[in-house]
Amino acid sequence: MSSIAPTNAVPNFYLYGEPQRSVAEGFVHVESLDDRSRPSEWTIQPHIHRDLNHIILIAQGGGSMRAEGQTAHFRAPCLLLIPATVVHGFSWASESRGWVATMAENYLHHLLERDPDLARLFRSARAVPLPPEDGAPIERRMEQLAQELGWSHAGQRAMVEALLLSIMVQALRRSTLSDTQPVGGRRHAALVARLRERVEQRFREREPVAMYARALGVSESALRQACARIAARSPAAILDERALLEARRLLLYSNMSVSEIAFALGFDDPAYFSRFFARHAGKSPRAWRTERSDDAGT
Repeated sequence: MSSIAPTNAVPNFYLYGEPQRSVAEGFVHVESLDDRSRPSEWTIQPHIHRDLNHIILIAQGGGSMRAEGQTAHFRAPCLLLIPATVVHGFSWASESRGWVATMAENYLHHLLERDPDLARLFRSARAVPLPPEDGAPIERRMEQLAQELGWSHAGQRAMVEALLLSIMVQALRRSTLSDTQPVGGRRHAALVARLRERVEQRFREREPVAMYARALGVSESALRQACARIAARSPAAILDERALLEARRLLLYSNMSVSEIAFALGFDDPAYFSRFFARHAGKSPRAWRTERSDDAGT
């Protein structure tokens, strides 16, 4: 298989506009929407955070979120949830008001251990509409978070955790998620999480499922069972989805040719890659890129 690494087509930031650097364990940051959006004329260009997740409250105004090539429109009050490694950008209505809470990946996992149901919120980027009566209470929690993080006081860690969990629970209860978490033990969930981590590291190698199973120390049947219960899909589908996601990113955000993208993703034959992409996306890579470029220009 080819070992060519793809061009970094999307800016990889620490916080938006700041050079990438290591994220401290347990990192939590809160700032007003105005802090970075006003200097950027209310437009945040597509970018990615390797180890940071966002919970964004839109308390006033609205706008659109573009995540992995899909656009979602929203208006206040609502919560935007953006997992780490998702390409995302925003266009806010002028003078929108809100708060941006940012958490390190390891800290979010710590919170998700409190209740497995919360993990559903961070499977993909999403906008969660809120009823009008929810906006002000959540905004007060965000303001309190900012205050807690701005000073050191007894119980600070517990208070920050409590405030974030309360916001996440509210998002979960107000969301219209249809991807109900299958019943499964912690052992299956942990195995699927380990698989996803390895896929993230090695999906460009196009390794067979058997190699993943061996690396994880389980049988193929055990891996298939865990994926079916927790992710409602096969290990092979998880591998293909990650390769397809990267293909879409490179088609949308880079000038690489289809052949270059194929080799970058570990495909030896660009024609086979085109068939793979068309089978999953419903059209060829070139047609998909042309359509999305036309959409972005309108």
